[in-house]
Amino acid sequence: MKLEVIVDSMMQENTYIYYDEKTLDAVVIDPALSFDRQKKFIKDKNLNVKYIMLTHSHADHIGDVKELKKFTNAPILANIHEKEMLNDANKNLSSQFFPYPIEIEADIYVDEKDKIKMGEHIFSFINTPGHTEGGMCIRCGMEMFTGDTLFQGSIGRTDLYGGDYNKILKSLKKLAKLEEDLVIYPGHGPASTIGREKKSNYYMKLVI
Repeated sequence: MKLEVIVDSMMQENTYIYYDEKTLDAVVIDPALSFDRQKKFIKDKNLNVKYIMLTHSHADHIGDVKELKKFTNAPILANIHEKEMLNDANKNLSSQFFPYPIEIEADIYVDEKDKIKMGEHIFSFINTPGHTEGGMCIRCGMEMFTGDTLFQGSIGRTDLYGGDYNKILKSLKKLAKLEEDLVIYPGHGPASTIGREKKSNYYMKLVI
């Protein structure tokens, strides 16, 4: 699988286009604030977007979901525990960030034990509440998209609706049990590995 990272200029949010070079099947993870660049890359590569996957539902991660769905006709996938926030523009903060509210119903809701297959690739989902109630990590092979649960050197804030500091620590403890060389791609900032974060991330050190 290959990865294109598109960083928006306003919130420095990472939109990920994760695709198979052979089949050209793709998923887009957390599309926000960069739709024109997403559209251009998808068209230039002739990608077939199979899923739009959301790690959580804050405005800076869902800003382009409606436009991208219209363009690709791909189903929207989110965690079952995030449904409330997806459906409420005040709780997902889009009513504050944008001149238009974003309220979305996902086409597919997943929980921790669920898996989605795309060709030879299997996506699994790890519930990681704390930043939001339905925050999750999306894993494929030895790569994982951590949203705003785990960053290089930090974690997501827990003072917004659905946030809970004790819950995010429990989520970090769960992630700390994964393979040391598992590569993580966070919602903001550069990539890292679980092993590197266990050695250098203050919050990960609290739970190991």
